[in-house]
Amino acid sequence: MVNHLQPPLLIADDLHLSFGPTRALDSASLTVYAGEVLALMGPSGSGKSTLLHCLAGILTPDSGRVGYAGRDLSAMSDTERSALRRTEFGFVFQFGQLVPELTCLENVALPLRLAGVRRREAQRRAAAWLDRLEVADVAGKRPGQASGGQGQRVAVARALVSGPRVVFADEPTGALDSLNGERVMQLLTGAARDTGTAVVLVTHEARVAAYSDREAVVRDGRVREQVHAR
Repeated sequence: MVNHLQPPLLIADDLHLSFGPTRALDSASLTVYAGEVLALMGPSGSGKSTLLHCLAGILTPDSGRVGYAGRDLSAMSDTERSALRRTEFGFVFQFGQLVPELTCLENVALPLRLAGVRRREAQRRAAAWLDRLEVADVAGKRPGQASGGQGQRVAVARALVSGPRVVFADEPTGALDSLNGERVMQLLTGAARDTGTAVVLVTHEARVAAYSDREAVVRDGRVREQVHAR
């Protein structure tokens, strides 16, 4: 359950970011609370993916501050931010970005292996998540041998396997048909709520945003929040 009486887990405060002459973020501010699913809505080019990348510490804004659990991301070194993305952040992208040379099981286990977990334990935990996401049957297959919907569920399992506090999902259903997209969203948001994981979701589809607790509409690099009930 989302508790808005607690301090926010993530804070974007007055972010500005330009790519050459193009202004991507223009005084963008946002809060994300532990355990909530927040949808970033807006047309293509509105700045929503750029905002997500700033929240995740992938991009550094020209000015403004991104805070995570009381820490300033911009004050961290690249090594510290990379460690944070391995241990406390999970990621789901539009096309999964699974490693094609690894099996689906090995892909899910990869974040744990990078964190120093022994192979047998990492694969045990990976297998449990594949089962939970209803894709245990592709564990031994490579990503190219799985369907698009199966591959995206594997990507969700990889994002959640390390027990992150936040999952960043950038158009996670954008490459899927409506049926597979609905199932991926059901599994992603259901698993996140069960584990108390916050989800920051970028989408331009209302049916995907409907799985969130709250929407933030991004236009021209600015944020307008809209609360709605599930």
